[in-house]
Amino acid sequence: MTTLPPLVLAVVVLLVAPAVAAAAYPPAATGGSLLSLTRYARMFAFGNSLTDTGNGAIFPLTAGGTFMQPPYGETYFGYPNGRASDGRLVIDFLAQQLKVPLPTPYLAGTTAADFLNGTNFAVGGATALDSEFLANLGIQTAVPISFSNQTSWFNNVLRLLSTSGYEQRRIMARSVFFVGEMGFNDYTVALVTKPVDDVASLVPHVIGTIRSALTAMIGAGARTVVVTGMLPIGCEPSQLALFPGEPGDYDPASGCNARLNELAAQHNRALRRMLWELGLRYPGRSLHYAGMYSPVMALVTSPAANGFGDTPLAACCGGGDNPYNFDYAYFCGTPLSTACADPSKYVSWDGIHYTEAAYKFIADSVLKGLLSVQEPAGSQQASGDEKLATI
Repeated sequence: MTTLPPLVLAVVVLLVAPAVAAAAYPPAATGGSLLSLTRYARMFAFGNSLTDTGNGAIFPLTAGGTFMQPPYGETYFGYPNGRASDGRLVIDFLAQQLKVPLPTPYLAGTTAADFLNGTNFAVGGATALDSEFLANLGIQTAVPISFSNQTSWFNNVLRLLSTSGYEQRRIMARSVFFVGEMGFNDYTVALVTKPVDDVASLVPHVIGTIRSALTAMIGAGARTVVVTGMLPIGCEPSQLALFPGEPGDYDPASGCNARLNELAAQHNRALRRMLWELGLRYPGRSLHYAGMYSPVMALVTSPAANGFGDTPLAACCGGGDNPYNFDYAYFCGTPLSTACADPSKYVSWDGIHYTEAAYKFIADSVLKGLLSVQEPAGSQQASGDEKLATI
């Protein structure tokens, strides 16, 4: 197995995260519509390792990563399969419920036929911001794939699939776009060298990049877009182990780092506002905000009530002399790591990524919002952003 330097390993296994917050936004635009279970022919997906189903296993810099070693994939597939989990991800459950084929990883295809049933552009370790932009701020990344790279790949696929403007519009009308969480890797890499208050200054840049990508998708004809929010960064075992806070930094109800969770909340407030603004600008499009913060917090604060075990802040697979079972020297898939007997009782798989059981719980929560009548965004409570806002 290829041995990666600690920082490279840290970024290669970087996940994704989403979070919360609600401000009083105007009601959702009436032009939006809920997702249909029979309407779509394909899915185009973007993101990082929370959404990557195979690109990271092909991309040369990450192909030797630990996620391609046992016990990854053991629960559902029985072998490592390119997903940074013991099994399936949110995108797997979403595709199943929407009755669309699982999209082909972009790096696994070459022809129009490979991509006709959908394409997944997500790459583990990807950032929202370009690596050059981050480098100018003194922030080092190890995976030089950003959201702009993925949108360029999307344009490549679109040229393969479309021979005319009419054909492009027809394809886009029957496609659902799934944007997995973007920004977690930007923030957590920055936290290596910068305090959280400085890292928060990246939020407007990250949201601006997501807005540019969504605008490009809409310009290409996208009519239905699902955009994922940020996970509670302060509940990640990796962040709790790597960046111990002061006693007053921790939420007594969850044990999570409240300052890091506020960073996620700030991201989500800005993301929701941006989506609302885009909804006004493009009233004929259906833009859906998929909040993931609340489902994760539900698992962390009430694990037993949701069928999980009593250590929701500890990784199933890993090691180390701390309550979070996380240390890069014992990272899951390396020789010194060990795995728990029953991943379905754990929220975190490897300290960064979730177990299949947690992903299913998150997916069920997101899908419930996507497929049911929504409350107006302005009626949501200020404690969380997780009731999906349909714009």
